[in-house]
Amino acid sequence: RVDEWTDVDRKRVMNDIITTMFNKKFMEELFKPQDLYSKKALRTVYDRLAHASIMRLNQASMDKLYDLMTMAFKYQVLLCPRPRDILLVTFNHLDAIKDFISDAPGILNQVDETFRRLIETYNCLSDGEFQLIRQTLLIFFQDMHIRVSIFLKDKVQNSNGRFVLPISGPVPWGTEVPGLIRIFNHKGVEVKRAEFTTAGNYVTPQREGSFELYGDRVLKLGTNMYSVTRPVETHMSGSSKNLASQAKENIAPNPLAKEELNFLARLLGGLDIQKPTGGETGFRLNLFTTDEEEEHAAQTRPEELSYKVINIEATQEPGRRAELSRILGELEVAEPRPDSAEKGEDLLALMDGL
Repeated sequence: RVDEWTDVDRKRVMNDIITTMFNKKFMEELFKPQDLYSKKALRTVYDRLAHASIMRLNQASMDKLYDLMTMAFKYQVLLCPRPRDILLVTFNHLDAIKDFISDAPGILNQVDETFRRLIETYNCLSDGEFQLIRQTLLIFFQDMHIRVSIFLKDKVQNSNGRFVLPISGPVPWGTEVPGLIRIFNHKGVEVKRAEFTTAGNYVTPQREGSFELYGDRVLKLGTNMYSVTRPVETHMSGSSKNLASQAKENIAPNPLAKEELNFLARLLGGLDIQKPTGGETGFRLNLFTTDEEEEHAAQTRPEELSYKVINIEATQEPGRRAELSRILGELEVAEPRPDSAEKGEDLLALMDGL
């Protein structure tokens, strides 16, 4: 509701969520070598991050937001010209996040630290390693075919929720436009050429995207996909409804479930939901046109597909409770003080973040 949602509120919510998301200890946990999260674990982390501010979402709006996020990211990974471009997509995400908090140097420093860590960790990987990463991500999303209105209107998604791969446009950087076959002899000398026609209209990219902290990424995947303001609807396709039966597998006992929950307990120790203080009532974000639509979506959505937040129970083990308390203390983020009496406090806070 525009009349209730001011720029100050929007900025506060974005600052709260980004501060929590890029907390140093949280990032350290994410960068540790580990298996890919399960869908339930990812949803749990996402719920906690989305509610890290005074903003609140009902279950139906949360489901819709999660569906939009997962399908948009699947689209970006699927259409990457080459596996290494996954990193450029991530950099586009971070560039956009930095624009949100450009006037908050302390938070901006947190994002830049993550940026540098991504460059240090992933820039040195081979093309084969990036292909394994891309394959792993696509396997994670392969059964998710939720229709999104913006993709349907742009004709990049079919009515069954599957994405349409383009057969024209720029070829991956470092490759040539299809249409030429070279034949070499046993000494590696080219002896013959043959040409063939292609169905697509391919072009050679002018330059490679920048993998540095600042620069032109060239690749547009991962940038703002809204050219104009328009409502975004997510719809369950027929194939997606089959997820209901697959979701029941999560209900069955899993030998790795306990270990994963223990990890989540460590990971989420500091992602406390911010509760409005004093006279604040908080803001409720509704991703539907009306409250009635949101209520209807909540009633009609299959129960098996409505993710529930995992409750971590640590009261029975004093050792684990103490460990969670320690992590909670490490992840606490102090509220920024714009009216600081000391001129050097902002600079000191910025240096402390380094």
